[in-house]
Amino acid sequence: MHPDRFTRREVLKLAAGTAGVAWTSLPLLARAAEPPRAAEPTSPIRAENARPGTRDWMLAETGVDPATKYRCPWIEGYCSHASAKAGETIQFFVSTNPASRFTIDVYRLGYYGGDGGRHMTRLGPFEGTIQPDPPTAPKRLRNCQWDAATELAIPADWPSGVYVGKLTAEKEGWQSYITFVVRDNRSADLLFQVSDFTWQAYNRWPSQFSLYDDGKNEWYWGGGVEISFNRPYGKYCQILDAPLSTGSGDFFLWEFPLAFWLEQQGYDVSYISNLDTHRNPQGLLRAKGLLSVGHDEYWTIEMFENVRSAIQAGVSVGFFSGNAVCGRVIYDQANRSLQRVGVFGPPGGMADFVNMKSLEHKRPYANEIIGAHSTGPVTGGADWICTAPDHWIYAGTGMQAGDRIPGLIGWEWHGDPAEIPGLEVVATGPTQTAAGNPNGGTYTATVYPGPKGNVVFNAATCWWADGMSAPPGYVRPKVYTEPQGPDPRVQQITRNVLRRMLG
Repeated sequence: MHPDRFTRREVLKLAAGTAGVAWTSLPLLARAAEPPRAAEPTSPIRAENARPGTRDWMLAETGVDPATKYRCPWIEGYCSHASAKAGETIQFFVSTNPASRFTIDVYRLGYYGGDGGRHMTRLGPFEGTIQPDPPTAPKRLRNCQWDAATELAIPADWPSGVYVGKLTAEKEGWQSYITFVVRDNRSADLLFQVSDFTWQAYNRWPSQFSLYDDGKNEWYWGGGVEISFNRPYGKYCQILDAPLSTGSGDFFLWEFPLAFWLEQQGYDVSYISNLDTHRNPQGLLRAKGLLSVGHDEYWTIEMFENVRSAIQAGVSVGFFSGNAVCGRVIYDQANRSLQRVGVFGPPGGMADFVNMKSLEHKRPYANEIIGAHSTGPVTGGADWICTAPDHWIYAGTGMQAGDRIPGLIGWEWHGDPAEIPGLEVVATGPTQTAAGNPNGGTYTATVYPGPKGNVVFNAATCWWADGMSAPPGYVRPKVYTEPQGPDPRVQQITRNVLRRMLG
């Protein structure tokens, strides 16, 4: 069968003709409402973004095997670690079918004058081989045990960030990504936590083997399914048709616009994975603020307790995310795997998902740390409606009571605010399945004070980053509502929140 093959030009045409998807190949950022925040002179992020950038990090040609719907078997790969710091070694596992020589071009993603990435190194060429598909183990686990193509000791001068390796096969030029985080141990203003547990939960590689498929229901929401990081990321399976992001998890779809803007503005930011939050509670204390971004759905109880302890210690948190801290998972280091075992919410709180009843619902609930949490119905969209115009988050926005930011809430959101002393609702309104078709939900964006002058902000939407910037190649989501892209009001609210987080 002829593969579904995509070039940049074809994806532009596809997106223009596909309901609910818009493609921006050369975006313009909304002009800031005030001058960029001044960074410290020694900020490694400011110094890094002064270096020359390139758009060569973008895939030029990739494809999806129609028999699987999600994988690019002509060239695909995965990494031995979700994150690594300078001096640590990360292995790259790559398969090419048919066998082909290939190269790996490694890029750091950031602002870089609007180009979005910097070329760090080229590895190879290597002799590619057809690596075996793993057997289906109990709980539908697919755990690749491929031979490493090469390994890389992270250089001392590579700053923390999200990195992609662009895999290119010499035979026919097929391309896809591998992705990893470079972390550091320095004190930083902000920690940007990528939501890679959630990326992996939705990863259906090689066909239907995500956390959401039990072999009978492709949107299953119960237990008894196990997924491993020892496999490539397939094409994203929900909301967007984004073949040019294959292999990158969900970073480009929900998180990159905020990272792009933060680095443009010169904020001092360091990057970590969900796994770093899970295993290193002391690491959270090196920053003034922690950022949860986009769709940060799956957390372990260790993550929850580590972040709760960080808040008690004075760390601020910005939940620029929706449906965050919803599914409780356990992490198995031996298989680098996740299993869904519970829900961070009360019984009946998310009635949309029948299988969820089979999972354990017990405290802690997500709203006890976020301020609000996923509730029934989980999905939907809405305008962001200002309900507290005199609140400090609206300073400099010009927003009045009832003013709206169209389509900013979606496609999953937070409601049911917790009874936390000092908690304030700063935006709220009814959710809908389509214009004029309410679905009975109510979203609530909240702010509450921490014990040491710190603050916890909850944007209550997966789509907050859409209002921040539109990096090269960004695909705008549309379901239930459609966010409208970079908005000076969203940017200013974010500045206000970050200013308060940083003290």
